[in-house]
Amino acid sequence: MTDLVTERLVLHPMTVGEAERVVAGEPDSGDRWVPGYPTDGDVFAARRFLGTCASTGDPQPFGNYEIRRREDGRAIGGLGFHGPPDTNGSVTIGYGVIPSAQGRGYASEALRELLLFARTHGVTCVKGDADHDNIASHHVMLAAGMRSAGQDERVRYFEMTWSDATPASTSEQAHR
Repeated sequence: MTDLVTERLVLHPMTVGEAERVVAGEPDSGDRWVPGYPTDGDVFAARRFLGTCASTGDPQPFGNYEIRRREDGRAIGGLGFHGPPDTNGSVTIGYGVIPSAQGRGYASEALRELLLFARTHGVTCVKGDADHDNIASHHVMLAAGMRSAGQDERVRYFEMTWSDATPASTSEQAHR
């Protein structure tokens, strides 16, 4: 699986070893983390990723990605899928960047790339949600092109749907 690259970011598919280091909070000499990374959310996502790997195998390309700045290669957050597409072609996503990197459009830029990636891999619907008071996350999903899809007493739901998703061929998926 190769990195996804945007104008300012690299979305690096997380490996088991990288996820284990995020959970432990102990980078090795090859990891380049900005102070404040990983957040509690990154640790939670890495634990979920490790659990998936242990129970059903590596979910890539529908796993976790580390968000790195292109300018210096340093990790500022993470995003990813909560699992592979369901039988209807739907996935759920999550994301976050460290506080010192917020407000610069990084999360929206990363999410736009992940949405494009999902669409080209046959996903028909991407879902996300955020607590009512997490207005910044609402703005991220709207800026990335998702639309509001309802709410309950705790969260607001967002989604993006396509009727013309174009799945990559099996050989293309094997080389990613």
